[in-house]
Amino acid sequence: MNFILSDGDYREHLLPFTYTRPVADIRIGILTIRDKWERFLECKTSSLTKDYLSKKYPLKIEEKNIVIHASYIPTLAFVKAVKALNFGEALIWNEEVIAYSTKKPKAAVNLKDFKTVLFTEELITVKNTWDIFSKNQEALQVDYDFITKGRKSAPISNTNRVIAPENIFLEEGAEVEYSILNATEGPIYLGKNSLVMEGNMIRGALALCEKAVVKMGAKIYGATTIGPHGKVCGEINNSVIFGYSSKGHDGYLGNAVLGEWCNIGADSNNSNLKNNYEKVRLWNYATKSFDRTGLQFCGLMMGDHSKTAINTMFNTGTVIGVNVNVYTPGFPRNFIPSFSWGGASGFSTYLPRKAFEAAKVMMARRGVEFDETEAEILNHVFEESKQWRKY
Repeated sequence: MNFILSDGDYREHLLPFTYTRPVADIRIGILTIRDKWERFLECKTSSLTKDYLSKKYPLKIEEKNIVIHASYIPTLAFVKAVKALNFGEALIWNEEVIAYSTKKPKAAVNLKDFKTVLFTEELITVKNTWDIFSKNQEALQVDYDFITKGRKSAPISNTNRVIAPENIFLEEGAEVEYSILNATEGPIYLGKNSLVMEGNMIRGALALCEKAVVKMGAKIYGATTIGPHGKVCGEINNSVIFGYSSKGHDGYLGNAVLGEWCNIGADSNNSNLKNNYEKVRLWNYATKSFDRTGLQFCGLMMGDHSKTAINTMFNTGTVIGVNVNVYTPGFPRNFIPSFSWGGASGFSTYLPRKAFEAAKVMMARRGVEFDETEAEILNHVFEESKQWRKY
C-alpha cells in the first residue's frame, strides 16, 4: 500500500509554517508528523500539498493509495485502523475524514463514493499554530515512549544533578555535564550528538534533537523542543523550534514556535501574557482575523528565515511571516507579513534578492545549500504574501 500525507483542511490555519513545508513536516514533540507516521508504518510517505511545494515534496501515486490527513498525529490504534482500510473506505473521526483509500488521491473527497468506518479513540490534532506548543507536552511524551521503548540510555555523567533519571534518555554521542536535569514533570530526551554545556537548569519535558546545543547558563521549562542543529540559551518556556534556528543568548522565549533558519538577537524577549490576563487572540491567515485561541499564555509565532536584532520586544500573541527582519526599537505590530523589513517605526518590503543573499550565507554556515528549489518556494511566498504588505 502507498501512503500519502495530505495537507487537508487546515493548511492555511497553520501559516506561516506551512508556507515553506507541508503540514506533515511540522515538528511537534520530538519528531515531525511525517517522521511519526513513517516510524509507525515502517515505510516512506509522500505529500499531497500545494503545487509550488511539490518539487521539494513530490507526490507518489500507485494503484492503491491510502491518503492520511496530516493534522492528525498517529497512535497505535489509529495506525491499525488506517492499515485495515479496504479500497473505497474512509475513516471518520468527529465527523471529519482522517484517512481514505483511493486510486485518485488528487480528486476531491465525496463521501457518497466511500464506505465510512468510524474511529472513536482520542487523537492529538494540529489544526492551529498554537496547537504546536500547547499540545507539545502530550506529543513529546508519546514520541519519547515510542522511541525509547526497549532501549537503554547512554550513561548520564555523575557531574550532573539528576531528578527522576528513569525519565531521561541520552542517544549516542549526547553530552551533558555539570547541569541540573529534573524529569519529574516530563521526560528529557537528548538526541544523537546533542550538547548541553555546563551550568544549565532543565525541567522536562524537553526534546533536544540531533546536534542541537544548549549553551551555558540556560533555564529551560517544559514542554520545549529544540529541533536538529538548533542552538539556544537564556530562558525558554513551552516553545517549539523546528530546526537550524538560533536563540543563542539571554532573553525570554515563551509559549512560542519558531520555524527553520530563524535567529533571535541577544536580549530579545516575547510577552506571553496580557497585562489584563485576558485570553490571547492570534492572527489567522485562513480567517483573515485575530482568532480566539482560548489560551491565557501565547507568545511568538515566527516563520522560516526570520530574524531579530538585539533587544527586540514582541507583544503577546505576535505572528511573524517568512523572511522578516525586525531591527528597530519598541514593540512592532502583532502581525508582520512575510518579506518585511523594519520594526515599531514602520516596515518596508524585504526584497527576495536581499533575503536570498542572507539565506545563502546562513545556510552555508551549517553545510546546507540554498538551491534553486528553495528560491522558487520563497519567491512564491513573496508573491502570495503581497496582499498582507500594506505599509
